[in-house]
Amino acid sequence: MTVSLDNLRRCHLAVDLGAARTRVFVKGQGLLVDEPSVAAVNTKTGALIAVGEFAERMTGRTPDHIRVVRPVSGGTVVDIDMAQRMLRQLLGDKLRRTLRRRPRLRAAACTPHESDPLAQRATVETLLGLGARRVELVDTLIAAAVGCGLPVEKPEATMIMVCGAATTQIAVLSLGAIVTAERIPVGGNAIDHAVVQHLRHTHELMLPSQSVRPLQLALRGNGITALGPESTEIHGRDVATGLARVVQVETAAVRQAIHTPLTTVIDGIGKVLRDCPPDLVADLVDRGIMMVGGSALLPGLDQMLREATGMAVHIAERPDVCAVLGLGAMLDGKIEPLRLGAPAVV
Repeated sequence: MTVSLDNLRRCHLAVDLGAARTRVFVKGQGLLVDEPSVAAVNTKTGALIAVGEFAERMTGRTPDHIRVVRPVSGGTVVDIDMAQRMLRQLLGDKLRRTLRRRPRLRAAACTPHESDPLAQRATVETLLGLGARRVELVDTLIAAAVGCGLPVEKPEATMIMVCGAATTQIAVLSLGAIVTAERIPVGGNAIDHAVVQHLRHTHELMLPSQSVRPLQLALRGNGITALGPESTEIHGRDVATGLARVVQVETAAVRQAIHTPLTTVIDGIGKVLRDCPPDLVADLVDRGIMMVGGSALLPGLDQMLREATGMAVHIAERPDVCAVLGLGAMLDGKIEPLRLGAPAVV
C-alpha cells in the first residue's frame, strides 16, 4: 500500500526508532530528541534508572542488579514495554504534556524495508502506548531519500544506501517509489565486531564491543593506499592473564578483517543494480550512490565502496538524521512526492 501525503500532514510527530539511536521530530518545532536507544533497569525493583547517553555509558560497567537493555534491534522493536518507557523518559514531562493537548494525536514512524507485519505492529503498539490515536508507517528508504534532498518524485533514478547499526538497506528510487531494493543484515555493529574479533584472535587482546577506536583505526585508509599511519597503539585486556596490555596493530591487517562484512554490502549493491531496469541504471552512472545513516560516517567507508563498485559515492550532509528529517519535511508540507512507497498503514 501507499501512504497518503495528506495523512502524513495530519501527523503531529515523527519517530525514527533505530537500533543505535532514537529520534523524535515534532511538527513545527523540529528535531527535539536524538539519543541512543538504550535503557538501564534495576532488575530487583524493575525501576528505570537511566536512558539515552547516560545509559549507554553504563554498558559493561554496571553491578549485577542493573541491566542495560536495547529495546530496538535492526530497526524493529523487540521489547514494546521497555521501548515505551524509554520514549516517555526521552520525551520528558513537558513535551509529553504538550503532545497530550493535541486532539487525536497522530504519529508517523520509519520502518525498515520489507519489515514483516509483526515488526510493523510492534512499532505501532509502541506509539499507541504513548497516546497516539493513529500511526502512519513510512519506508525508511523513502524517508531518508527525502531527508537528504534526493529528487525522488522525478522520473529518473536515484540510489540510496541507508547504513544502520544492524542493517544496510539499498534501493533505487524513481517517481516517488522504490523500484528495486535489498536489505542486508550487516551494519556498523558487524564491522565493529569483525575488528574486535581480529584483535582477539591475532593479538589476544579483548576490547569492548562498543569501542569506536578500532573502527577509526581500520577505516582511516582508503582500502589500497593507507592514508593514516601503518600501525596504531591499542589498549585492551590480555585474554590469558586478564591484565591491561598495549599492542601495536597494523592498519592494513585490520582493514582486511572487515573485508567480509563489506563484501556482503557490495554484493547487495550489485544485486540491486542487476534487478534495476537498464534506463535507470544509466541514470546512476553520474549520480552514483547517496549514503545516509549513522554508519555512513565511518572514516574511509565511502572510499572503499567507491573503489569496489566503480561508482561515485556521496555522503549526505547530515546522514545520521536524514530519515527523521525526511518524515518531518512531509509533516510540515515541505515535500510533495507523487506517492510514498511504504508498508501498510495501520
